[in-house]
Amino acid sequence: MRVGLIASPFISVPPLAYGGTELFIANLAEGLQRLDMDVTVYTNGESAVNADVRWIYPKHEWPLSSELAGTTKEVDHNSWAIAEADRDCDVIHVNSALAVPLSRLTTKPVVCTLHHPYEAALSELYGRHNEVSYVAISEYQALQHASLMPRVIHHGIDMSRYRFVGQKQPYVCFLGRICPIKGTHNAIEIARRAGIPLKIAGEIQPIYREYYETRIKPHIDGRFIEFLGEADHALKCELLSNATALLFPVEWEEPFGLAMIEAMACGTPVIAFPGGAVEEIVENGISGRVCRNVEEAASALQTNTFHPYIVRQWAEKRFSADAMAQQYRRLYSELLEDEPSPDAKFDIEEAAA
Repeated sequence: MRVGLIASPFISVPPLAYGGTELFIANLAEGLQRLDMDVTVYTNGESAVNADVRWIYPKHEWPLSSELAGTTKEVDHNSWAIAEADRDCDVIHVNSALAVPLSRLTTKPVVCTLHHPYEAALSELYGRHNEVSYVAISEYQALQHASLMPRVIHHGIDMSRYRFVGQKQPYVCFLGRICPIKGTHNAIEIARRAGIPLKIAGEIQPIYREYYETRIKPHIDGRFIEFLGEADHALKCELLSNATALLFPVEWEEPFGLAMIEAMACGTPVIAFPGGAVEEIVENGISGRVCRNVEEAASALQTNTFHPYIVRQWAEKRFSADAMAQQYRRLYSELLEDEPSPDAKFDIEEAAA
C-alpha cells in the first residue's frame, strides 16, 4: 500500500520551529514506514522527513507574505499533489480544508484529518464532500463535527526523540504561540503566584505583536520571567525535559495540544486549564492537573507531586507515533477493502457480456 500525505507548502516537514500539523505529518509518515508501508510526502523542497519527498515549491515560507498569496499557493500545491498522488498512491491523505474540494479530482480514497477548531463554514464544506473519510484528533473535536461521523485518532509522537529527565529543575515553562487564547499571560500570573520562575518559548505572529508588547514583555526580566524566542526541536526538548511542569492555561477550545504530549514524553507533567481536548490528554494526578483558574494552578504547583517516570509511561501508552500509525493503517486498509478490485470489475463486465 502506498499512501500520499499532503502537507502545506509553507512549513517544512518536520518543522524547524512552529508547525503542529507538519510535526504530525512527519510522525505519521515515519510511523507508517516502520509498519513497512510506502509513503510519499508532498511538501516543500526543504523538508527532511524520512520518506519519499516531492515538491513544486523549493523553499518554505512562514509567515506568509499575504493571505491571498498563501491561498493561491496552497491551492496550486494541493491540486498538483492530488494529481500526482492519484497516479502513484493507493490512498490520499490531506490535511487542510482547501484540499477537500479537490478530492473530486481523484477516484482514490481520500482521508482528511481535521486540525482546527470548529467553524460552521468549514463544517458545511466538509459535509458537501461526504465521499471523504474524516479523522478527528480528539473526542471533543469529533462531537463538534458529529454529522461527518469522523474516526477519532489521537496524535502521537516519536518518543525516542524526546529526552526523559527524572530530576527536574526549579522552573516551569510555557511553549506555544504567544497569543491570548494560548494563555501566555495566565502562565506568567501562575508562576508569580506559585513563586516559581517561568521560561517562555514561542512564536510571536505579527497579528499578536501588540499583545506581546503590552501584556507579556513588561513582565520579562530575564531572571524570574524569561523569553527564549521561538524554539527549535533541541531547545524545546531541553526546556521541557528539565521543567518542573509545562503550563498550558488556554482560553479556547483546544482541538488537541501537541505540546502537552511532548512535555509528558520528557516526564514533565502538565498544569492546564480545561478547554476542548485538554481533559482527554491530561490525567489528573497521573500526567498533570486540570485547574479551573490561576489560583488552582498555582496551588497545584505548590502541593502536587508527580513522578516523571509515570508521566512518561502515560505518554508512551496513549500517545506514541507507532500507535497512531497503526490506527491510520487500519483506516486506510478498511477504505481499500471497500473498493472493488480491477480484477473483480473485469469479471463482472465479462460475465455480463
